[in-house]
Amino acid sequence: MKVNEVKQMKSLALAYMGDAIYEVHVRDYLIRSGHAKVNDLHRSAIKYVSAKAQAKVLRYWLEVKHLADEEEAVVKRGRNAKPGTVPKNTDVITYRYSTAFEALLGFHYFTDQQPRLQELMNEAVAFIEKERQ
Repeated sequence: MKVNEVKQMKSLALAYMGDAIYEVHVRDYLIRSGHAKVNDLHRSAIKYVSAKAQAKVLRYWLEVKHLADEEEAVVKRGRNAKPGTVPKNTDVITYRYSTAFEALLGFHYFTDQQPRLQELMNEAVAFIEKERQ
């Protein structure tokens, strides 16, 4: 899709796709890292895909000015999206930042910016790995 078409998409649609893509990325990473037991995989994956972890990654990227202006605009739209409901295991602010994180990934997916998408997902996983140590 063209960038202008993707910019017209609802942020929650971008986040929906970004969530799915990041989940697959994390699962792939964990399996390739040698996590073999399914129960362990699920527990490990939560550490990467939780709203809290995603929000922490995005806040760090914003703090260190890691994102381009266009990416920051996508994040702002995603953060301001009104999902209607908020999961009971997180607060509204954290959930909005995690939605923005997922919207950013969805944006790169739909604009066929695969190298940047992979770069961001790899950096997110590395950041969370570092945080866990």
